Amino acid sequence: MSRRHVPAVLGLVAGALVAVPAPAAHAATVQVRCSVPDLVAAVDAANSSPGPDTLQLARKCTYTLTAPDPVNPGNGLPVITSEITIDGRGATIRRDERGNKVPKFRILFVGPTGNLTLTRTTISGGFATDCPAFPDPPGLACGGGISNTGTMKVTRSKFIGNTARSDVFAQGGGIDSPGSGSVSETEVTANHVVYSGSEAGGGAAGGAISNDGPLTVTRSRLTGNTATVTKDTQSTAFAAGIISFAETTVEDTVISRNRAFAPGGIARGAVSNGIPVPGRLTVTGGAISDNTSDAPHGVAQGGGIANNGLMTASRVRISGNRAVAKDGTARGGGVRVGPFGTLELTDSHVTGNTADAPNGTAQGGGLDNPDGGTLTARRNKVLRNAVTAKDGTAQGGGLYHAGGTTGLGTTTLRENTITHNRAGDGGGIFKASGVLTLNGDVIRDNQPNNCSPAGTVPGCTG
Repeated sequence: MSRRHVPAVLGLVAGALVAVPAPAAHAATVQVRCSVPDLVAAVDAANSSPGPDTLQLARKCTYTLTAPDPVNPGNGLPVITSEITIDGRGATIRRDERGNKVPKFRILFVGPTGNLTLTRTTISGGFATDCPAFPDPPGLACGGGISNTGTMKVTRSKFIGNTARSDVFAQGGGIDSPGSGSVSETEVTANHVVYSGSEAGGGAAGGAISNDGPLTVTRSRLTGNTATVTKDTQSTAFAAGIISFAETTVEDTVISRNRAFAPGGIARGAVSNGIPVPGRLTVTGGAISDNTSDAPHGVAQGGGIANNGLMTASRVRISGNRAVAKDGTARGGGVRVGPFGTLELTDSHVTGNTADAPNGTAQGGGLDNPDGGTLTARRNKVLRNAVTAKDGTAQGGGLYHAGGTTGLGTTTLRENTITHNRAGDGGGIFKASGVLTLNGDVIRDNQPNNCSPAGTVPGCTG
């Protein structure tokens, strides 16, 4: 072998023994024209590429979907299976809602391997007909706008006019997130979750958002959403704003003008823990205001908050909410704590809330802990709440407390101000049973009295 061939041979040997690194996957940015076929093709291509991709939509374009994805007909766009950013730049992705000509489908589904960042995009008109995360029992519907079973980050976007409807159980009119998710600086408005079945015991949960996985909501607005159930089916409309079935954090967010409606059933809170679970619902800052839980000849529980799990709320303005139940029972105009609930409420304002039950029973205009739950309230202002019940019973304008069937329910108050509330009896506090303690609280100027029955609340007079 000649000397000049030696380097070449050594190079071949080295190539045989040493693996050559594959080229690194680079992020790709794709400009998507104002065309639905182009958008579908861009999502398909991004799913197939090895690295993260950014799809920049045509500025302020409206992408109108008239047919579902042929592979997954519950969705409008292909399932997100890789790391994709959709930067709408003010664009809208909507389902065409002209009569019954267009099939019903949600707009987006993030699969278990998917990682979606959605920014500056409006999602509108989606209509969920299935529940990818919970296929059994069949017939559930989840996430009218988006259903996330992977990872989701939503920023500076809007979810408007989406629906999840089911004859069994529906959740997440705008957003359903059994995966890991975050929502920030986003408006979730006029979305609907509907139980349309005829059997007893159905449910509709989370008009704006339903969460079954860790979720953080920050600096957002959840307004004008609804949760409704079929009349006289003894079904439950949970949380027209946000329902928490897992660890959920809500920060500096406005939850307002949402309505749960359950004629002959149970209407429960704009903000709610669905079931007792290890995950805690934490609400910090922001406002829960002007929401309504309405259950004619049924039970309304918590106009603003209905807690039946672990919950912490601090620096929240809870105001103008209503629990209404004509010919029924209305509990907790502002806040209701359920039998399995543990609520720590700190440095908040509970003002101007109402529990109203004409011809029925109304309890707890501001705060209600009637069924054996645990309420700890520190340094709150409980002001100008009311309990009314024309031709019925109205008790506990500021707070109603009872021990529940076990008699073990406890309410611990510390340094709260409870003033200018009113009810038929116990304008400030009505204690039916259980354990209620005061620690430096100011209770005065309530109508017709501060605490009732007389002598049941040590330290409270008048």
